[in-house]
Amino acid sequence: MLHRFSFRQLLVIAFLLIAALLGAASLRALFTLEDLTLQSRDNAARALELSGAARSLAERSVAMERSSRQSVVLDDRVLRERFRDEVREATDILARLAKEGLPGAKAQQWRSHLQTLGSLLTGPAETALERERQLAQAFRELEVVNAAIAVQAQQTIQQRNKSLEDKLETSRKHLAQQVTWAIVLAVAMALAFGIWFTRPLKRLENAIVGLGENRLDDVIAIQGPADLALVGQRLNWLRLRLVELDADKSRFLRHISHELKTPLASLREGVSLLEDGVAGALTHDQREIAQILRHNTGVLQGQIEDLLRFNTAAFEARQLRRQTVDLLQLIEEQVDAQRLQWRARELSVTVLGEPLRIEVDPEKIGTTLANLLSNAIRYSPLKGRVRLELSALPSLVRLEIHDQGVGVAVADRERIFEPFYRGERQPTDGVRGSGIGLSIVHEYIAARRTHHAAARPAWRPLQN
Repeated sequence: MLHRFSFRQLLVIAFLLIAALLGAASLRALFTLEDLTLQSRDNAARALELSGAARSLAERSVAMERSSRQSVVLDDRVLRERFRDEVREATDILARLAKEGLPGAKAQQWRSHLQTLGSLLTGPAETALERERQLAQAFRELEVVNAAIAVQAQQTIQQRNKSLEDKLETSRKHLAQQVTWAIVLAVAMALAFGIWFTRPLKRLENAIVGLGENRLDDVIAIQGPADLALVGQRLNWLRLRLVELDADKSRFLRHISHELKTPLASLREGVSLLEDGVAGALTHDQREIAQILRHNTGVLQGQIEDLLRFNTAAFEARQLRRQTVDLLQLIEEQVDAQRLQWRARELSVTVLGEPLRIEVDPEKIGTTLANLLSNAIRYSPLKGRVRLELSALPSLVRLEIHDQGVGVAVADRERIFEPFYRGERQPTDGVRGSGIGLSIVHEYIAARRTHHAAARPAWRPLQN
């Protein structure tokens, strides 16, 4: 299903999913904080109301005491009516306190005292002073009840504040957990999407590198977004086209080499017959011309054979037959095989290193060592020294070949492994090379790197 979308569309979807996750966590935190703010504001308002009601109840009690005691002493109906008004207000305040959580026992106790006060307001005139004294005593007791109600109100306020604090702490922990999990999940999603998105890109990179390294046998198939899969199809088409071109090149080289070798052989045979005087005696100038022809036909034949050899090496480089061999022993065998060449130049050739068994194609590695050694011998001065050092590094095998030749010119270092390229520094006392040896070395080592990364050399022409 997702393969129908392009890479850009999937990238936008991934960003939207991560943004939605973080946005949901942020909104949840915002709503929670807003709810807690409203609760805190409501709790503060109720605390003010409860504290004010307790204070108002005490004030009404004072007013009730004043009006009740005066009404008893003066036997004034207006003062008794004022007392009843104060009682109604105090009763309303008491009802609000009960609604806000005042215990019923406290409210009932306050009402009981109110009934006692009401019974003392009326009576015979001769009992007025006694009733006034009893009212004073009853109001002192009512003052104790008011104080208890005020304390109860403060405790209720403290309990609500404590409950709100606990809820705030619980909400804070929940928010911290939610935000933490949202961040962890967002990071995990980002990593998952990143890995999922980079896989096809990595396959594309490997496919392009494979085309650059001439690994044309591996089918290119990119699984992923639609646009990247289409690029993979185009690369696979390019691979098939390169396979066809490579096959055409090989056929062309084989055919043209065969077509050139036949007339060239006839030409060389004809020149030999002329030099042998089969067609008649040659003058000095004619013999000199025949010798030039014979030399050039030999050079041309050597170039054709080098071309065939390079084409064969390029083809065989993709067909490795690996087996476990002792690389040090293989080097010593190649040194021994070219003993006549380096002895003819009176060279000293030494091999340094410990036995090292690795899995390689012995024939191709042997050809590589032979070409490198031959190159070192050809460029070394008479009575010079050649040293081969084999060493093992972590996941790497290194072979260094040192000689005392003129080295590679700086301008030639980028092209030294190109086919038929010969640098500007050539030996003055030897035959000029064809530029094929190092190209074959590069082909074989590139094939070794492609199939087994554990023994990849980093080619670096050294200044001797």
